[in-house]
Amino acid sequence: GFVTTSTAYFEFLEETGLRAKIKGLLKDLDISNHQMVNDASKLIKEAIIKAPLNPEFEEEIKSYYTRISPDHKMLVAVRSSATAEDLPGASFAGQQATFLNVQGEKDLLQSIKECWASLFESRAIFYCHEKKFDHFKVGIAAVIQEMVQSEVSGVMFTIDPVTNEKDKIIIESVWGLGEMIVQGKV
Repeated sequence: GFVTTSTAYFEFLEETGLRAKIKGLLKDLDISNHQMVNDASKLIKEAIIKAPLNPEFEEEIKSYYTRISPDHKMLVAVRSSATAEDLPGASFAGQQATFLNVQGEKDLLQSIKECWASLFESRAIFYCHEKKFDHFKVGIAAVIQEMVQSEVSGVMFTIDPVTNEKDKIIIESVWGLGEMIVQGKV
């Protein structure tokens, strides 16, 4: 697999002028008005998804994809990794999107943009506001990795994530793909 860095995401926002547009949409947002937050989220995500990628970046992604899948038939997962995902006082884990069984250059490039756009889900906008995070200091990387059609998936915590006890290891698992864990449903 390979990763698009958070730097690539920040450069995308600058090159497309989206940083200013997003800042404007968030400026006078009444965070207690759920409809207003949902509307801003929708507009921001649409703008990110519609904006063109830098051609050099696009070619670099295609090149890396060809390295891991010369015929472009390999199924990949496009997973989000926010720079503020697992902090002592905040956790964005599970708030951004993951795309499974992605195949081909066109779908891969689209999934990367949708992954980036998921940084502005309604709950992520609200969470950033509540935790007093600057939306433009939280970046996002997209991790592209070969799909594994698993029988069982799980996550292991080397510290109890609820009690912070360092002498406990917590393992959560599900049958099949790990989407239920990633989404926080298990």
